[in-house]
Amino acid sequence: MCGRYVVTKAHEKTKNLVKSTTNVNDDQNFNAHPGQLLPVIKSYSNGKTLEQLKWGIIPSWAKQKDFRPLINARLETIDEKVSFKKLIQSTRCIAVMDGFYEWKRTKENKTPYYFTREDNAPLFVAGIFDKDQFCLITEEANLNIIEIHHRQPVILDSIEIDKYLDLKKPGKEQLLNIKRPNLKFHEISKEVNKPTNNDPALINPIL
Repeated sequence: MCGRYVVTKAHEKTKNLVKSTTNVNDDQNFNAHPGQLLPVIKSYSNGKTLEQLKWGIIPSWAKQKDFRPLINARLETIDEKVSFKKLIQSTRCIAVMDGFYEWKRTKENKTPYYFTREDNAPLFVAGIFDKDQFCLITEEANLNIIEIHHRQPVILDSIEIDKYLDLKKPGKEQLLNIKRPNLKFHEISKEVNKPTNNDPALINPIL
């Protein structure tokens, strides 16, 4: 699961990837969380655009007022679940990140960690959307990080974005055949646990 991440200067990170931007502030968000409007790349017939969508999909069939928005979709079953199988075929997007947070859980404690690429490049995470809402696609974690958490976002290199957004190609197969980047991580302060905390110091390693 991925439930929190960092995104800064999305315009700068995508200026060579998209044709235009729509209502996206170049903010620095060090504690992006579900329910927020966050930058994603979408593809149109005339080119790619950076837009803001709300993180968390409420399916049209959901009747309960207290239905919890779907923030992650498992790659392994994305073409089977009623909530996701049409979206992976027809409405794909890419979330833009600097890194993401995960928590190592024990019986006594939950310890937060911050994850980035080993090469320090931006993270482009595969997603799907429904109207003005999106969710991230996750998969089994790399061997080097599975000790912290068993899931991670599906991360693409920038050169693979066009392939994934090409609806003529099967989305799940595209993602399964993409080589994953190596990730690094470090322990951070539990200040990140509170979603309203939003400060650059959140990503600093605990020494």
